Amino acid sequence: MQQIAIPPEDEISKTLQIIENKEHDPNHLVKLLQEIQSELGYVPENAQRLIARKMNTPMSQIYGILSFYNFFRLFPPGRHRVTVCLGTACYVKGSRNILKEITSRYELEAGQTTSDRRFSLDIVRCVGCCAIGPVMTVDDKVYGRMKPEKVKTVLREHR
Repeated sequence: MQQIAIPPEDEISKTLQIIENKEHDPNHLVKLLQEIQSELGYVPENAQRLIARKMNTPMSQIYGILSFYNFFRLFPPGRHRVTVCLGTACYVKGSRNILKEITSRYELEAGQTTSDRRFSLDIVRCVGCCAIGPVMTVDDKVYGRMKPEKVKTVLREHR
């Protein structure tokens, strides 16, 4: 799936502005990556390459940090964040079928954004609403007792 992103020149200029104000110490990579994500909404590959070059750090180390911490995004975020709970209670009640419906209907995988940047899809391990599982959230709204056939109706509310 092709992602719609901020123009590369904007990514680079914003990344450079953030890097300019920092020590070029590899021990501060996580904080630097957090600041870039805060500014751009994700950490694009252009920014990763620029950081690697400016901080003389291997891309593999930067990617290792980005893929280890689940709060980092490698794709631009959508207008609406959709999460599907795969915690034990929700999973037993069928949340994998909710996830399957979303991935097939919207042609995206967890961690990705639809090409129109309408939705980003993430998996969580617990929303704290086990009694009404399976649970899906859109932004901060919780949808309990979800069924695959309800996905289209719920997501249609968020145009």
